[in-house]
Amino acid sequence: MKLALVVGARPNFVKISPLIKAINEHNKSTLPQIQYILVHTGQHYDSFMSDSFFQSLQIPKPHFNLGIGSGTHAEQVGNTMIAFEKVLKSEQPDWVVVVGDVNATLACSITAKKEQIKVCHIEAGLRSGDMTMPEEINRLVTDRLSDLLLTPDQLSSKNLRQEGTDVDKIKMVGNIMIDTLNDALETAGMLELDEIIQRNSADEVNKNPEADSYALITLHRPSNVDQVEDLTKIVQFFIDQAASQIPLVWPVHPRTLKNLERFELLETLRKNNNIILLQPLNYFDMLKLNSQAKMVITDSGGLQEECTVLGTPCITMRFNTERPITLQEHGGTSVLVGNDLSKVKLSFNAALNQKRESRIPELWDGHAAVRCLAEIIKY
Repeated sequence: MKLALVVGARPNFVKISPLIKAINEHNKSTLPQIQYILVHTGQHYDSFMSDSFFQSLQIPKPHFNLGIGSGTHAEQVGNTMIAFEKVLKSEQPDWVVVVGDVNATLACSITAKKEQIKVCHIEAGLRSGDMTMPEEINRLVTDRLSDLLLTPDQLSSKNLRQEGTDVDKIKMVGNIMIDTLNDALETAGMLELDEIIQRNSADEVNKNPEADSYALITLHRPSNVDQVEDLTKIVQFFIDQAASQIPLVWPVHPRTLKNLERFELLETLRKNNNIILLQPLNYFDMLKLNSQAKMVITDSGGLQEECTVLGTPCITMRFNTERPITLQEHGGTSVLVGNDLSKVKLSFNAALNQKRESRIPELWDGHAAVRCLAEIIKY
């Protein structure tokens, strides 16, 4: 059996790493060997967003790097399909395995089906119900085309059944990202907070925050960072209210950094001694910061999942989520607030007094990749 494993952006790297490890372990047995090729579309291509993750997660060098880079959604999808078709024609894999919901996931799924190659979608069935999100379109189309849909939780499986998906195609395997988290906890635990901050800060930091005494921030979605009014409101809340109560540690996404500079907000942030701006972090640095934060303020889906397992109170600055299993009403640690600052403030104040409590959904046990590979073999 020959698999083509597709990655395109940072969230994919965290999910494909344990699958590669599962394949390597399988190939140590006397069972029929599994060959794979790793295809990196290059949607995330700079060292902070790509290279550092390959190195820290020990992902082998891709067999193919399509070098797609940035561009509009149509440009990324179209250019990926053109380049990936050539790989499929030369390599002729039995399966194309895609993860998550980035443009590479959509483009490579479509291309595979046009070449009559089976598609397996890991992290299938996630739904936000928000068709203004490009990722929602990617999820819907990919799931409709896939031959094998591997879901992280019961809610995702239910979504697929309600959409009329053949139940024989749906297999709940758990959350493959938690495999990576569990494997990395020991290494991340040995890191020092002050060393991470000093190494990743462009500015001099006079005082490093201690464990359980800072808020960790990540923001990158257009609804929060692309409009000057929205981003200004958020920055003003951080400066005037949040930072006066607790230090803020903010690894700044390239998109957000560009807009902070464009809207002339960056220097205002830098002048606040209780706000620590960092460059984008590698996986272990980010995991260390999350595991010891008093709270996380984010618009990232992956961080919602990590916070649930780590027990970190999570204020999610989105109006909806494709990961409802992480919400407090479903047993998680996350609360949705959008960019309504009255809700942000209420949740922030509540999180200041909230204790860390780990929540482990069903099958989020660190063995999802083994189950994924078993389902592909069994198909």
